[in-house]
Amino acid sequence: MTISVFDLFSVGVGPSSSHTVGPMRAAARFVDDLRLLAVIDSVTCVSVDLYGSLAATGAGHGTLPAVLLGLEGCRPEEIDTDDMELRLQAMRNTGRIRLGGERAIALAEDEINLHPQISLPFHPNGMRLIAFTSEYAEVHRQTYYSVGGGFVVTEAESAQPTAPSRGAVSFGSAEELLALTGTLGLSVGGIMLAHERTLRTEREVRDGLLHIRDVMVECQNRGMQRDGLLPGVLRVRRRAHRWFEQLQAEDPDRRPEFAEDWVNLVALAVNEENASGGRVVTAPTNGAAGIIPAVLHYAMHYTECGRRNPDDTAVRFLLTAGAIGSLCKERASISGAEVGCQGEVGSAASMAAAGLAEILGGTPQQTENAAEIAMEHSLGLTCDPIAGLVQVPCIERNAISAGKAINAARMALRGDGTHRVSLDQVLETMRSTGADMLTKYKETSTGGLAINVPVSFVEC
Repeated sequence: MTISVFDLFSVGVGPSSSHTVGPMRAAARFVDDLRLLAVIDSVTCVSVDLYGSLAATGAGHGTLPAVLLGLEGCRPEEIDTDDMELRLQAMRNTGRIRLGGERAIALAEDEINLHPQISLPFHPNGMRLIAFTSEYAEVHRQTYYSVGGGFVVTEAESAQPTAPSRGAVSFGSAEELLALTGTLGLSVGGIMLAHERTLRTEREVRDGLLHIRDVMVECQNRGMQRDGLLPGVLRVRRRAHRWFEQLQAEDPDRRPEFAEDWVNLVALAVNEENASGGRVVTAPTNGAAGIIPAVLHYAMHYTECGRRNPDDTAVRFLLTAGAIGSLCKERASISGAEVGCQGEVGSAASMAAAGLAEILGGTPQQTENAAEIAMEHSLGLTCDPIAGLVQVPCIERNAISAGKAINAARMALRGDGTHRVSLDQVLETMRSTGADMLTKYKETSTGGLAINVPVSFVEC
């Protein structure tokens, strides 16, 4: 099934799409259900249980406050970050939330039940919400899975097989995508645009993608202006502001030899904003949110068509990246808790490489090759955030992977599109590698760097 680019690129808040954005959306859905069932006015107590990876790194990833905000009716794509901080402070002062934004009930972060050693059957990111009346009668319960990139499914939805899309421009594999480009005479981005036009007008597609681009740029600009320490016990110092001042002085005319420095800066700025809970675009996840903005920055400032028409370049880039992102999610996973960081940073690098290859004039075969190269050389990446925070190694890893994406695109364009390993094969390898990967390397902070770099306190 082809996934819309607007599902892959959504506006949210940091630090994690699967651990912050997804749980907030799930809790808001729970409140919607209480309203539909006409029981919200009788609810006096809500119990919250987090399982697996959500419990293991929930504190460091912002899961606990995200659930409370969701129960207040907040949604990550709408909430103002300043208002968010005010609401969280009020909750911590009173030990109460406003259920649905209306009625106060007692619920605090330390009352959320954590079960890091228990994973629910469908996915490691499981959570269960139960609402009770004053007589402790249960009026509604629901189990949710946050499956990566902010996507959420209920227990019932997880048991239902997804019906394949039958649209004339739908694709479920890279092989099908390339066949469509040949049949219709379109680029990869052109096929994705044709798919989006079955859902909305071309003007809506263009305006929506330019809005996504603008939010990415706003995020990187905020990151370049802010200094100080990131939240959490690691006391990681922000670097983007100092780098920005240095680069402005050293490279006021944006000379090509400084391109890699600017790419690194954009990736760091975005991910420092994400780590601080700022507004970001899930692309396709928060943990990998800096890669696509950084490579898009390169496409807009260091390519001929980017300098000539930055808006068209952004739209084409994001459509092409979205086509590859759809394949990553459907054929493998974009969830670090399911397949490790290869599913987050690897998918983002693959998407960005394809986007840049198309902007540089690549054929559909070269574009697919670029995506394959970037993913192939991300295979096996573990998700092992120190202290359960989306900071180390996450922030630097985004910058490194942005550079990998650019290199993959340039390598692909040196060839004719013919290559031994297909994108479908490498995505199947990513999926099976993730299945074989030990749980401690999948967003639990119980393996890798997370245990070999000592800290005084682990926020999980």
